[in-house]
Amino acid sequence: MTPKTFEARCLRLPAATKVVQWEGTSVFKVGGKMFAISGGFAAGTGGYMFKVSDMAYAMLIEHGVARSAPYLARAKWVQLVGNNALPDAELTAYLAQAHALIVAKLSKKRRKELGLALQGDQAGMTISACSG
Repeated sequence: MTPKTFEARCLRLPAATKVVQWEGTSVFKVGGKMFAISGGFAAGTGGYMFKVSDMAYAMLIEHGVARSAPYLARAKWVQLVGNNALPDAELTAYLAQAHALIVAKLSKKRRKELGLALQGDQAGMTISACSG
């Protein structure tokens, strides 16, 4: 996935924003909390970085397509070994999951401010933009 496509996929998620920090690194956030990183220091040390579930963390590392992300491993973030380590569709799904994991940690009040609502349980959680 190209950096331009990565950015577009991140920014099309509900209430997602981009800020440039740390040596020109693109940091994608929802509710002020990071869910994905590209460029800048991320590009200098490997590929894209993003938040994952415990299971995805173990699986991606075990299969050799990712490693623990520098400074963020304790929070279950991975860094791809290269920007093309995963097919575009699969990476898009991981970005949506990263976004959902962060949204789930936001307070109910903050989610409401952002126009986001959680539907379903933790295992089958989906996020949708509220209408209204």
